[in-house]
Amino acid sequence: MVIHKAFKFRIYPNRQQREIFARHFGCVRFVYNHFLRQRIDYYAENKGSEKKGLNYHDTARTLTQMKKGPEFEWLNAVNSQSLQQSLRDLDVAYSNFFNKRANFPTFKKKRSKQSFSVPQNWSISAGKLNIPKCTSIKMVLHRRIEGTMKSVTISRTRSGRYYASILCEVDIPDPVFSGGEVGIDYGVKAFVTTSEAELIQSPNYLRKAETKLKRLQRLVSRKAKSSSNRRKAVLRLARQHEKVSNQRQDFLHKTSRQLVRENQAIFIESLAIRNMIRNHHLAKSISDSGWHKFVNMLRYKGQWYGCNIHEIDRFFPSSKRCHRCGYIHESLRLSDRSWVCPECNEEHDRDVNAAMNILTFGRAGTARIDACGEEVQQGPSVKQEAPAFMQG
Repeated sequence: MVIHKAFKFRIYPNRQQREIFARHFGCVRFVYNHFLRQRIDYYAENKGSEKKGLNYHDTARTLTQMKKGPEFEWLNAVNSQSLQQSLRDLDVAYSNFFNKRANFPTFKKKRSKQSFSVPQNWSISAGKLNIPKCTSIKMVLHRRIEGTMKSVTISRTRSGRYYASILCEVDIPDPVFSGGEVGIDYGVKAFVTTSEAELIQSPNYLRKAETKLKRLQRLVSRKAKSSSNRRKAVLRLARQHEKVSNQRQDFLHKTSRQLVRENQAIFIESLAIRNMIRNHHLAKSISDSGWHKFVNMLRYKGQWYGCNIHEIDRFFPSSKRCHRCGYIHESLRLSDRSWVCPECNEEHDRDVNAAMNILTFGRAGTARIDACGEEVQQGPSVKQEAPAFMQG
């Protein structure tokens, strides 16, 4: 099975190379924003015509003509393939929007993370990265690159660090489905709770760094605007935020890899995280957990290592239902972390009970939804019959 895998390395450009990168960042950002505005205006002016919008080929031809004129001659100073790649990225953004995989494309900002891609005519030799219109760049190869290298993306974070992300085609053996099945329930105190009563505690990296972040933010606000000291304070604050982000991502990678390697099937809830963070009491803890990124990691790693990821409808009463007899506790509140079933006298931990219900109903195919968000109704799996309260 052929998959696409990215390998990210730290690079250390000199002053001249940083200036070349800044020129590439600016030109790529300009091309993306310019043609995004052009596509929006074209659609507004041609709603009733046969051709309502522009595509990649239309914008690519226009870009070629733009570079020939004196007004946009400065675009020739950067790699032409990087500019063409920004148009492809814009076209992909439109496709994702029309296929309901993402929101409508937005304009790129100068102060956010900057990047440009080089699809061809680049190489790595003697521990250095070679790209068009730039001298060899110092690179730290801390791991072996696997597969066939296809493209490289140069990025600059808000903390001033530069990275090279190499996209490779890797041929891996077909996954072997082995191991057990588990249901997991998300939580604030515990990051996830499994149906086997295993609790993976949330590291709360943002909460732990709040004191330092407040101090650094206070130092930024006290510095005069446009001063050197303010730029230094902003840099220190950005590096602390980046550290928190790196810690969270490392935790999510390790946890998702562990779960997919140990199980053949994982059943999870399809949560509307955007709606959940409207609760100002829980918004910071939910955002700090990174559930959305965690689910994405489970999905693509499940394809690599042989683990099926199934989602359960978010309106399924997993916490309120007794996993033993099926009784539904209608008056259960969010503050009730444990409760006793009045019918079978079973004492439940709220999160463990929810995880067991997710596993039971996921196996039976009840309240399960597919990748497109449509409900799937099917009978019980071969491995386990449906519980007694689900049978007619």
